[in-house]
Amino acid sequence: MSPAERFERAVRKVQADGRIPALSVALHRADRDPWSLTVGTSGNPAHPLDADSRFRIGSVTKTFTAVLVLQARDDGLLDLDDPVSAHLDVPAHGDATIRRLLSHTAGYQREPHGNVWDTLVAPDAAGLVAELDRAERVLPTGRRFHYSNLGLAVLGQLVARLRGGTWESVLTERVLTPLGLTSTTAAAPAEAAVGYLVDAYSDAARPEPRLELGGVSPAAQLWSTATDMARWAAFLTSPETVDPDGAILAPATLEEMRWPLTTTDEAQWAAGFGLGLLLVPQGRRVVHVGHDGAMPGFLASVYGRRGGDGNPGGLGAAVLASSGTGAAMFDLVHELLAIAVEADPAEIRPWTPGEPAPAAYRSVLGPWWGEGFPHVFSWHDGTMQARAADAPAGSPPAVFRPLPDNPDILRTVSGREVGELLRLTRDEHGTVVRLHWATYRFTRGLETFDGHSPGDG
Repeated sequence: MSPAERFERAVRKVQADGRIPALSVALHRADRDPWSLTVGTSGNPAHPLDADSRFRIGSVTKTFTAVLVLQARDDGLLDLDDPVSAHLDVPAHGDATIRRLLSHTAGYQREPHGNVWDTLVAPDAAGLVAELDRAERVLPTGRRFHYSNLGLAVLGQLVARLRGGTWESVLTERVLTPLGLTSTTAAAPAEAAVGYLVDAYSDAARPEPRLELGGVSPAAQLWSTATDMARWAAFLTSPETVDPDGAILAPATLEEMRWPLTTTDEAQWAAGFGLGLLLVPQGRRVVHVGHDGAMPGFLASVYGRRGGDGNPGGLGAAVLASSGTGAAMFDLVHELLAIAVEADPAEIRPWTPGEPAPAAYRSVLGPWWGEGFPHVFSWHDGTMQARAADAPAGSPPAVFRPLPDNPDILRTVSGREVGELLRLTRDEHGTVVRLHWATYRFTRGLETFDGHSPGDG
């Protein structure tokens, strides 16, 4: 069975077993043409289901708001540890920091004040901020993960104020248009699919009301296509393939967003949360990065794949469903990403000889002992690298770069001890005879902390 046939079978099974009126799915990868499939019916007589049908993506919207916040940080408009009150005039809870709100650890209650899901009327932007004193701080800040639409909505209004526009206009100008996500909009388009609630005990399906979120829009308002969302997932995981010039965000900033700040469940540790991004470990140093979403009549799951054998880079998938109860679709996005690398892995690039290590660093190469454990220092891809001798296969090395004013002091730029210094000590002939990494001494032979060999008398 070909990869495309495996994709299609998986999608059709979820649509049928989950009784989902419409399912739109797409896969994006750096080394292949995009793949997409729609199954079912849109419920929109003017626009039958196809790849251009639009679905609500719910809380996947939060990933866009998070990117806007990090853009503002990179532009010097805010600091992630600033309190909200430094940038937005709020009547309460202004001490919550931007970082805590992005990671859902600020303790804000889940929804804005009121009964939005009963009345189906959301506050406007001004009302959301003005009524913040009517919302609760249900947990002390930093206590634990507590998901909050209110928190991300506040951040969206904060960024809009800093940029001098509405959240929608800022998003369109600074993210959607530059990335070519032309099918992603805040307003419902003519191509909108109908969202349904499917009866649990019959084949009946009833359209859900269409809720406009007003001031809460930064948390869940957007409509999109699976193709746009698969591209967005690829951006979140491999920006160099979608935004090679870093016009939206620097790759280092997206790396920062992907770093887990909290687990979503302290007992299972099955998922983590970074700066606006969900992180779902898959084992063997593979993680899926993205977000799920839900709105009345719609479910969405948008993730990209980081790490692992066969990963071509720029690998993202999106599953959009027109049913509020078709929860089986949440596993489908992860299944598609796994199939992609299993059934159609990236081509293996041949190894070719490279340049040797500079003469000044050749005496560093080879095994060293530190803290009683062996490490191997090597030179690859123009950089000094180090690994523990017993490091699991696939674990990344520490990578070093020399300081501009002293080549015998190198900064750890990735991997173990990132940020720490590696100092080289040379003898009278210029040979490196000792290393200090993060202040720990590394020697060619196994030594105690006071400098003796275990075999010394």
